[in-house]
This record gives sequence, structure tokens and C-alpha cells, in this order.
Amino acid sequence: MTDTNSRIKSEIESADIVLFMKGTPQAPQCGFSMQVVQILNHVGAPYKAINVLADGEIREGVKAYSNWPTIPQLYVKSEFIGGCDITREMFQSGELVALLDKEGIPHKQAAKA
Repeated sequence: MTDTNSRIKSEIESADIVLFMKGTPQAPQCGFSMQVVQILNHVGAPYKAINVLADGEIREGVKAYSNWPTIPQLYVKSEFIGGCDITREMFQSGELVALLDKEGIPHKQAAKA
């Protein structure tokens, strides 16, 4: 495992929900990252955000790690969930809240969008 992969794995394992995104939750640097932040904030689940723009190795490495070509990338309990479209679909269908319930991750009950 490369050093970058070790760092990514460590980040993913450091919190129940980890979001690799462009920018920060307070200042997203792309619309897709902003959408995922809004969804996570809406459901009220605590998450850790990693700004891939601050570290080129992580930015490229996370794409290889997940075998997913785009950012943002959402992980729940160390499992890769997907990007913006998948997260949005899961939120709208209620699957995201169901996953949080199943994994025992605290959140506020959120109505579907």
C-alpha cells in the first residue's frame, strides 16, 4: 500500500462519515461538493470533510483508491458510497437516512427532499 493510500485509509477510518470534497463545508469550491454538504447538513449527521484541493496527492489518490473518477466522494463506516448523484438519489429515496440508522450513526430525522 502506498503512503498516499495509507493516508486515505487512515482518514476514512477516522470518522463514521468522511467526505472528500473540493473546498470546505463552509466554502465549497464546486457545486457537486456543495450539494453533498447540504445533504449531510440537512440530515444532521456529523461528518469529516477532507479538502482535496489542499493536497494534490490525496486529490488524485482518492480517485484510484475508490476506483471512482470524480470528487466529491462519500464514505460511511469506511465503505465507499459514491459521488454527488448517488448521494442525492439515496437522500431523495430515504436510503441515506436508512443507512445511517442501520450503521448507528446519529442524525436528525430528515424528510425527503
